[in-house]
Amino acid sequence: MIEQTELVVTKWEFLQPLNYNEATDELNSFVNFEVMKKTAATKKGIACRFSCRFEFKDVTILDYVAENSYVIDFEELINKQELHTMISNTYTLFKEKFDLRKLGTLLHNKTLKMIDVTKYDLDPVILLLK
Repeated sequence: MIEQTELVVTKWEFLQPLNYNEATDELNSFVNFEVMKKTAATKKGIACRFSCRFEFKDVTILDYVAENSYVIDFEELINKQELHTMISNTYTLFKEKFDLRKLGTLLHNKTLKMIDVTKYDLDPVILLLK
């Protein structure tokens, strides 16, 4: 059995820039992804963490980090498709939280880039879960 925990926002630091002009194209965003192994006496699992940074003229205006975990029975074997689904589910939750929190900020009309989970080399993660 696989259980997904609630997505927890661990960081949301927003700094309104003084001279932001929406007409300029000087706003850049970056999304990062990390996977960490977790173990307990009777379970194994992974934590999936996404982070996003928006920069305006090389100044960070938003630093956003959120993560959740997947708790897995020891006897459960995870394949790449299941891992892709876990990562996609976490990213969907990450994006939903962003879409709610961005309202009322200068990022209200910005979206996070879609990710392609198939581009990640997940073999090391599969090994962690054996």
